[in-house]
Amino acid sequence: NRNGRHILDILKRYPDIKIKFILSMEHGVWGIDDNRAKMIGRDEIEPLHNAQIINLFQTYLYPPRWVMEDIDLVLVDFQDSGSRYPTYIATLSKVFEASSDYKVPIYILDRPNPIRGDILEGPIPRLDYQSFESYHLLPIRHGLTLGEICIIINEMGWTKDSKRIQLNIVPLANWNRNIWFEDTKLIWRNPAPYLINNSNLLAYVGMNLFLGTNLNIGFGTETPYLVVGAPWLSTSFLIEKLNEKKIPGVEFEEIEYRPRGTIYHSRIPKYDNQKCSGIRLKIIDKNNFKPIATATTILMLIERLHPRQFEWEENDYIDKLFGSNELRVFAAQKKPPDFLPSIWLKDIYKFN
Repeated sequence: NRNGRHILDILKRYPDIKIKFILSMEHGVWGIDDNRAKMIGRDEIEPLHNAQIINLFQTYLYPPRWVMEDIDLVLVDFQDSGSRYPTYIATLSKVFEASSDYKVPIYILDRPNPIRGDILEGPIPRLDYQSFESYHLLPIRHGLTLGEICIIINEMGWTKDSKRIQLNIVPLANWNRNIWFEDTKLIWRNPAPYLINNSNLLAYVGMNLFLGTNLNIGFGTETPYLVVGAPWLSTSFLIEKLNEKKIPGVEFEEIEYRPRGTIYHSRIPKYDNQKCSGIRLKIIDKNNFKPIATATTILMLIERLHPRQFEWEENDYIDKLFGSNELRVFAAQKKPPDFLPSIWLKDIYKFN
């Protein structure tokens, strides 16, 4: 709540509410900083309520039958990122499908979109490229609250076999679409371990696309998503080309850094413990900064400046992140970076 108390602590005050199971998503119930859960046999147990933790990311895809047959409702409360990359919405969609099968209502505690609800950017996934990172037909920066996404999923029949649920949303109060999270005076909870502050969250909207390349984006440093680099990157020439583009809302500076294994990501960072040359993003005007246009411009320039060193990740992972093969194909065709925004503007117009 706005005083920083976790919902599990709040519900303990109501003896007529029995929490039987906790449905855990990709980064756990409390994130990486809390070791509250304990093991009893093979099961992880939340000690305050003695509730069994059901891991929907690593162990189960759907809540098991013996869970759904033993509950009256599912209560959903988590902080969304404002972009469609995290796996949370895909996981929640699987809960929707189980809820429909077992006629269990779902209650959503809505929360503000942390990066404003009136700015949209990026393409809508093409059907052939849907994945857990592009699960529903949303732009990368979607401008929606969690409750609004859930209404769209339910009303549009975006679940498997168009299954519908009894959806109940506890709505927001006193929120306007044009405000940032820091304007709400609410307490911030990281939606993922590596989404740690306002600038990093906004940069993530675009810079997460670099996970589809062989560049390091600040994992192994204290500023994930605000750095991009590699041992072979020619930074001075890259910054010269970026400055020619006059990209709004952001400045670039040359840095040298050495990524070192990090708690922020389960994988070893690219170029772990190697000296990297890179550029740091400094967001100077968050209202005019366009994270996806900025990131795709940086990416396409690096691909052009370093054709021998630059590589796409295997299995065309970039296509899953972007939602189509257009970024990869346009880069191969040496088209100007500003071709892409005009394409996704059509997507956003139709989405709106």
